[in-house]
Amino acid sequence: MTTTTTARRHWIEHWDPEDESFWASTGKKIANRNLWFSILTEHIGFSMWSLMSVLVLFMGTPYGISAGDKFLLTSAATLVGSFARIPYNFAVAKFGGRNWTVISALLLLIPTVTAAFVMKPGTSFGVFLLLAVLCGFGGGNFASSMTNINTFFPEKAKGMALGLNAGGGNLGVAVIQLVGLLIIATAGTSAPRLILAVYIPLIVIAAVCAALFMDNLSSVRNDRKGMREVMKDAHCWVMSFLYIGTFGSFIGYSFAFGLVLQNQFGRTPLQAAAVTFLGPLLGSLSRPVGGWLADRLGGGRVTFWNFFGMAALTVLLIVASNVKSLGLFTAAFVVLFVLTGIGNGSTYKMIPAIFKAKAKAAIASGADEATELLRARKLSGALIGLAGAIGAFGGVLINIAFRQAFSVAKSGVPAFVGFLVFYGLCFVVTWAVYLRKSAAPVSERGLALAGAQV
Repeated sequence: MTTTTTARRHWIEHWDPEDESFWASTGKKIANRNLWFSILTEHIGFSMWSLMSVLVLFMGTPYGISAGDKFLLTSAATLVGSFARIPYNFAVAKFGGRNWTVISALLLLIPTVTAAFVMKPGTSFGVFLLLAVLCGFGGGNFASSMTNINTFFPEKAKGMALGLNAGGGNLGVAVIQLVGLLIIATAGTSAPRLILAVYIPLIVIAAVCAALFMDNLSSVRNDRKGMREVMKDAHCWVMSFLYIGTFGSFIGYSFAFGLVLQNQFGRTPLQAAAVTFLGPLLGSLSRPVGGWLADRLGGGRVTFWNFFGMAALTVLLIVASNVKSLGLFTAAFVVLFVLTGIGNGSTYKMIPAIFKAKAKAAIASGADEATELLRARKLSGALIGLAGAIGAFGGVLINIAFRQAFSVAKSGVPAFVGFLVFYGLCFVVTWAVYLRKSAAPVSERGLALAGAQV
């Protein structure tokens, strides 16, 4: 399975998860081990990506940072995180999944150590903006982690594996918000450095664990052209668009929820922090549920009805904002988070299933089975990274929309109206491309259900 030379110690030369005997005897155990340590590092990466959304809760009057500037800080972190996902995705093929996990974990020390020095009143907005940029690199960990884990599992297990990997990573948003809540409740808003005292040791532990217990796959490193090839496929852009609506909503709302409660309902930092963690927590936990449902009902069908539900919840948020009902607003927002998680799982399940269906069609036409299945794994891995990058950009748009809405209307309602229109577009696109019976062969219903039938 692996070579014996020291230089290749953590490299696996042969990997065929679709071979049931290989999977049962060897593959499953190795894949699961890599999955759990990947989740650990990705979890901390999400926490660091979300760090600025927690630190702004500590920025009271002495900091001199306006509400609009706080939304700008969270937008900057989201923007950098979305762009970082593209090179991080390539890094898996260049360095190996295990090697890059170690490197990407150690890179998280840069924003945490920086924050430990600059988090105090009197620091300029420009320095905080630089800190937000550094925090953004934590968002890249998701793309490399998902691309790596996708290659370890067979098609039948991808939905749950990717859902667990992404959900466990997404939990990093809720956990750091809980840490922030605990610190605000016990030490007040004057002790933001305690957050860094928690996470710096965890980053080191995650890097060491990845180095000791994870593996690289030679078949992944040998492919350098998957991204360019997948960008020529129409499904690449359709799935990326849908992922803006699911993951973009999750990360955007995660960064903005606390600020919206403070600015729209006059909540204090402690009152806001006491609620905001619930959304990311439930949204993260529901992500594997989305993968599980997609495995059984079909990714296209689950995604379609999920967007319908997200639109309905957005209508409730508009109503709650207009009648100034904090209870209804909070409940609707938390349920909306749950749906973003389900949508994250179902859309990611669709990606490998689409390419698996294409591979089966090529094999039926006489193409080599092993070649086509390997190509399907490589292209789905490339698209998972690209869609993750584009989807994260939706979080930028959400924070910018909130900043503009509160600057002009002193309310989030204009932003929610825009989100409602976008969710409507998403479920129309899902139906037209993946569920419509008369769709073209490349988008036929069986391909679109992406999971249950392929």
